[in-house]
Amino acid sequence: MIYTVTLNPSIDYVVRLDELKTGITNRTNSEEYYCGGKGINVSCVLAELDMESTAFGFVAGFTGEAIESGIRNDKIITDFIKLNDGISRINIKIKADVETEINCQGPHINESELERLLCKIDRITDGDTLVIAGNIPSTMPDDVYERILKRIKEKNVRIVVDATKKLLLNSLKYKPFLIKPNRQELSEIFNVDVKTQEDVEKYAKELQKMGAQNVLISLGQDGAMLIDEFGKKHKAGVLKEKVINTVGSGDSMVAGFIAGYEKEKSYPYALKLGSVCGNATAFLSGLATKEKINELLTKFN
Repeated sequence: MIYTVTLNPSIDYVVRLDELKTGITNRTNSEEYYCGGKGINVSCVLAELDMESTAFGFVAGFTGEAIESGIRNDKIITDFIKLNDGISRINIKIKADVETEINCQGPHINESELERLLCKIDRITDGDTLVIAGNIPSTMPDDVYERILKRIKEKNVRIVVDATKKLLLNSLKYKPFLIKPNRQELSEIFNVDVKTQEDVEKYAKELQKMGAQNVLISLGQDGAMLIDEFGKKHKAGVLKEKVINTVGSGDSMVAGFIAGYEKEKSYPYALKLGSVCGNATAFLSGLATKEKINELLTKFN
């Protein structure tokens, strides 16, 4: 079983207008909403790839109910902890002449509620995959990823971590199967300006020395690079199509990589499927769909 953890899920409310003007009432051209959160996004794209997963995390209030019902299908088992207070956050994405985002805080999560999540983590067993993705709520301790990973350290679990800075670095001692920084995050981690492909490879290998098995680096318009557990470099480009939305592209890449490796046990194929899924999301208003993924697979070399 694949398990995903989203500690602070959200409803992403996307509004489109020609121009955003402050101090007056603005009228939108269109609106959409999506159930979001990095782990949830991974589960949703896995479902499009016919892979079953269980989604862990916290939800609260009427927005939490909407998130849970919005993602539930025959490939996603929702097993969220329902908080008594607050509401799951609504993030506002304004698509206008200049893109603006307002990300909210989300509900308070106390120690006893965190312990309930850790008890769910204990159900994960040998051969399973655990995906921990995204930042943590401000009310949670900053060692929460470590506490989660400590619960499974004696088990043969494939760990995937998609996080930034300290959250990522502190997880490396648990030797995650896959991490997915981007070029900017590599620069921030090592306090250098990562510019060239050689720089990317160099610092990806530094992360391997620190514990990561496979390092997948998303490079935006330059595609992606994978340094696999054997030290071999793999590269993937991007397809030429109009980019509509980049939110969730990285999560889609993670989902595709996991599914590709599960199906073929091949790093080149995992990178290919991951890249296709990332591209598919970028070319749609929402997350990658099965139809778009299959279309792009025929075009991707």
